[in-house]
Amino acid sequence: MIETYRQQLYIGGAWVPPLGTGTLEVVNSTTEQVMGSVPAGVPADVDRAVAAARAAFAGWAGTPPAERAGYLTRIGEELWARTDEVAELIAREVGTPRHLAKAVQVGLPLTTFAAQADQVAALVAEEEVGNALITREPVGVVGSITPWNYPLHQIVAKVAPALAAGCTVVLKPSEVAPLNAFVLAEIIDGVGLPGGVFNLVTGVGPVVGEAIAAHPDVDMVSFTGSTAAGKRVSAVAAETVKRVALELGGKSPFVIMPDADIEAAAARGVNAAYLNSGQTCSALTRMVAPASKLAEVERAVAEVVARFSIGDPLGERVYLGPLVSERQRERVRDYIRDGIDAGARLVTGGVEPPDGLETGYFVRPTVFSDVTADMRIAQEEIFGPVLVIQAYDDSGPDGGLDDAVRVANDTHYGLAGGVFGTDPAAATAVARRIRAGQVEVNGGAFNPRAPFGGYKQSGNGRELGTQGLAEFLETKAVLR
Repeated sequence: MIETYRQQLYIGGAWVPPLGTGTLEVVNSTTEQVMGSVPAGVPADVDRAVAAARAAFAGWAGTPPAERAGYLTRIGEELWARTDEVAELIAREVGTPRHLAKAVQVGLPLTTFAAQADQVAALVAEEEVGNALITREPVGVVGSITPWNYPLHQIVAKVAPALAAGCTVVLKPSEVAPLNAFVLAEIIDGVGLPGGVFNLVTGVGPVVGEAIAAHPDVDMVSFTGSTAAGKRVSAVAAETVKRVALELGGKSPFVIMPDADIEAAAARGVNAAYLNSGQTCSALTRMVAPASKLAEVERAVAEVVARFSIGDPLGERVYLGPLVSERQRERVRDYIRDGIDAGARLVTGGVEPPDGLETGYFVRPTVFSDVTADMRIAQEEIFGPVLVIQAYDDSGPDGGLDDAVRVANDTHYGLAGGVFGTDPAAATAVARRIRAGQVEVNGGAFNPRAPFGGYKQSGNGRELGTQGLAEFLETKAVLR
């Protein structure tokens, strides 16, 4: 049984009492009851953690890559052994249905530990360029600030490559879903990772997050969260000119090609929008459909949504659980109201809670059509089960593909996208024109060994893959 009332932080290879006296409650998103608590860290706790990470850096950076990879492998093995209990914990914290939590919330971190262990040896290899010896060295102490929607996955997407590269880490997980981070810290402690290489300080962003971003002994900040918060992290970090990697928001398009199988496209598009109840930064929440087939698309989408089961994430055959918090539920409801007020046409869903689910932070899966680019629901990240349908003019000689690309790119985000059509080559050609960091074609599966990150205001840098590992390395030229 995982302990959910935590009273200590993990600093310097030991569990230590916090220097502050505050606590942060963790609420079960289904029952609306408190399920645990964690310490509310203070800047002095960050100072201790950064000092421990700085003291451990030289030794860890000098550890052979193969030895660092061995630690990652053992951490992954221990996490695998606790898959069921961690999946249930995240289902309670976040609201992700348990079977999805097992496959995604725990499964992706397992793959990432394995992938980063495999990739580190090749990436740190030296090369000769004329009289220059090109080397790659760990950037130093990394501050990792992570969100609540895929809490363990986002932690591991930063911690695994940072450790593989030879960096030491100070982690601040989201205060909304922090309990899984303590399980990871227990595992790290159990495998004997040298003290100070990994440190955990819980707390709120304006206190602990800002202290990490501002700290002069933190060499890099890796942040995942909202675009507004990412801008603040960048501004604070700029005072010490530290490296900043940002994985921010999205308002990602799903383009239905003129020749697409509408039933299949609707099924894929809705699933890509509603995964984790829409609490996914890369969710494909803007369906870009041919105007001549708009009614057919609306009908097919409504039929898919009607088949979705909503309820307790610990129940069997549930696809949509609650949102993570009351604040998030009300935020999503406000967007639904705004869409109605702006003149968008409600295809299905709405503001009222699903029948029989008055307790828990549940929101009806909602679809809008007749959505125009000037509406907030077309431009702003809602982070809930809300899909908007935008039509493109498919009457032109190219079937409207130029207009489809225009609609798809008409946002200040650029995190993800999707294209669905009968001809894979033609769909891939459209995918190449979408200004986003990752674009799926015909439902291409998420690949945790491929780089992930955004264009425009969706962020800077990449996570996962060799490119994600490279974010934590400095390049040096030794001239001889």
